[in-house]
Amino acid sequence: MAFTRRQFVTLVSAGGILGAAGCAADGSEPVSDTSLTYLESAFFTSLYPPSVGFYPNGGVMNNIADRLLYQHPETKQLHPWIAEELPEINQDGTEFTFRLRRGVTHSDGSRLDARNVARNFDLFGLGDKNRKLTVSEQITGYLRSEVLDDYTVKFYFEKPALGFPQATSSMNAGLLSDATLELDNTGFGPGNATEIIASGPFVITGEKLGTELVLEARGDYAWAPPILEHQGRANLDRITIALASEDSVRVGALIANQADIARQIEAPVEDHLLDQGLKIVAAATNGVNNSWDLRFQHPLLSDIRVRRAIGYGIDRQHILTTLFSPRYKLATGPLASTALGYVDHSEAYRYDPTEAQRLLDDAGWVPGEDGIRTKGGNRLSLTVNWSPVQPRNREQSTVIQEQLRRIGIEINIFPGDRSAQSAATLDHNIIQINSSMVGRADYDVIKSQYCSENRDTLLNLNPDTQTIGDQELEDLTFAVAQAASDEERAANSAKIQQLLIDKAYSIPIFEEPQVFGLQPAVKDFMTDPIGRPSFYSVRIES
Repeated sequence: MAFTRRQFVTLVSAGGILGAAGCAADGSEPVSDTSLTYLESAFFTSLYPPSVGFYPNGGVMNNIADRLLYQHPETKQLHPWIAEELPEINQDGTEFTFRLRRGVTHSDGSRLDARNVARNFDLFGLGDKNRKLTVSEQITGYLRSEVLDDYTVKFYFEKPALGFPQATSSMNAGLLSDATLELDNTGFGPGNATEIIASGPFVITGEKLGTELVLEARGDYAWAPPILEHQGRANLDRITIALASEDSVRVGALIANQADIARQIEAPVEDHLLDQGLKIVAAATNGVNNSWDLRFQHPLLSDIRVRRAIGYGIDRQHILTTLFSPRYKLATGPLASTALGYVDHSEAYRYDPTEAQRLLDDAGWVPGEDGIRTKGGNRLSLTVNWSPVQPRNREQSTVIQEQLRRIGIEINIFPGDRSAQSAATLDHNIIQINSSMVGRADYDVIKSQYCSENRDTLLNLNPDTQTIGDQELEDLTFAVAQAASDEERAANSAKIQQLLIDKAYSIPIFEEPQVFGLQPAVKDFMTDPIGRPSFYSVRIES
């Protein structure tokens, strides 16, 4: 039985998965040929720019907020956007002066000028503990801003910060209105989406808590990045971002022509969608690869022989062959081959279960009656988190679980939803192996992943003792961010990549893309350099 798009949305809404896709904020009927339905696998959790690294958050921010600079998704080059030109940088790389376009306003009519931009970056660079608003992981060593005139602003850093211009181009630096900058952490969360005011091509006009956002085009938008062919108002009138957490619902909606675009299309159904005449877009994330990071300060992982054995015991190529499509590339190092600072370390990773067992034998781990190794009364049993927003993450962990059991290592997959997973990953007594990745088209991405002040995926800052376990790694992360030249940044990034290999801290699995399914009528769909959707230029062909 076939359904119209409205019947489909109403049907699924009754099951609590989608809302009334395509409805305007006032409940009026949409203009169907300029409305787009976009299905997400998870709902947004925060629209505070430094917290929009979570893909559903970034997918919203990317379309409602402008940035000072624009980073081209293919060339990775920076171009003017709200800034009239690239910033003027002092010789030390500690001062950045931006001159702004005139006539830009937020959707509430307030002016986007130097004072407003300064307020944005003072918040992103310094945070606000009283409001529980964090410092952006993309901004290191920020001191202050200075408004030189109505349309010129200067930023000061304590040490060189050559990653700052790129940081101003990301959705983590989406420019917000003065009123929005007054919100606390809760104010940026679900239930308050229509209060988030910015200057972008779309405005949030409706929210159904936990299930749907409606974005409508701003009619007077006239300040897109000059490098883009499309200028002026967005082509679409309306976008409905609807939650469809089940893979089968997203796929079924596309096949039935009840949705226009869906994110996180799982590899096994890619060819099926292509056979149905749909399109697949796989956007690179250009950062730290999808990896298993081994928390070396936990007693079970403190011996490098155990960590190396885990690496030898994982057949990464088998994982790619059995679970994924050719759009997923085997990792050849900690960073994606498209990432800034990438070094090819293909030879550092191989599947060798015999060598893995030898290392475990040498480390004194003896197989028990059930095959799992023990030592001194301890069982070699480790727990990995489940990351539901990463493609086929549970299936990947299940395959690795089977592979490592053959060499005597037990892997447990931590249960619970995203909130439970996030809390558990902060404690190495609960999660000893962190499965994660991070996208950013800048050298600083490796700092974001491994610095104790940022994501600290290895928990180098020991949660029990609050001490740094590997000072060399910690120092190198800051050296990447605070080097005085890009050549030094690249060299320091290379040192971190080598350290991760030499000390067997991380096992990169694959280069993670963001995979979208699209109706053939959807044209000019783009993503930013880390795979967040951009709907500004999208049009729907009759």
